[in-house]
Amino acid sequence: MIHLIRHGRTEANAGGRLQGRLDLPIDELGQSQADALVAALPRVDRVISSPSLRARQTAAVLGAELELDERWLEMDYGEFDGAVMAELPRDLFRKWMTDPDFAPTGGESLRMLADRVHAACDDLVEAARDQEIVVVTHATPIKAAMAWALGVDVSIVWRSFVDQASITSVMVRSQGPALASFNVVPRR
Repeated sequence: MIHLIRHGRTEANAGGRLQGRLDLPIDELGQSQADALVAALPRVDRVISSPSLRARQTAAVLGAELELDERWLEMDYGEFDGAVMAELPRDLFRKWMTDPDFAPTGGESLRMLADRVHAACDDLVEAARDQEIVVVTHATPIKAAMAWALGVDVSIVWRSFVDQASITSVMVRSQGPALASFNVVPRR
């Protein structure tokens, strides 16, 4: 099984900002969200984390050695890293939602993100048949992994929401991956 966890809350999350590649710590609420993950994951064989500070801090509660994998970094929003989402131009959101190849200046496209996340997922398939693998990452990579598990185009990511410190699980069967649960928030 592959369990995908979104990091705990940061001040940027609380402020409605795009974080992308900003390397911010989780806040006090984010730490309590992370702490709640321990009881929700009774068995953990392997922990992989985005190299970002917020992901590593969240993963630390699991008490396992971390493997860092840059393919699990959040989307690079380029010039929009740190921007308040509600203040972005409407035409920009329309472009993002309708063109998976659109990339903001200095950033990456949804398709570019999906390519790296799908490759990371493919690399975990064999091990996930008999191990409980936890990947601590960000909202957009989790949505891209969901698209991978469902075998659908990555454009579906804009029609889903991933909460902070939530768990999305993908089981690996002989016929391939299957979405087992999505956006489950442990009791806090």
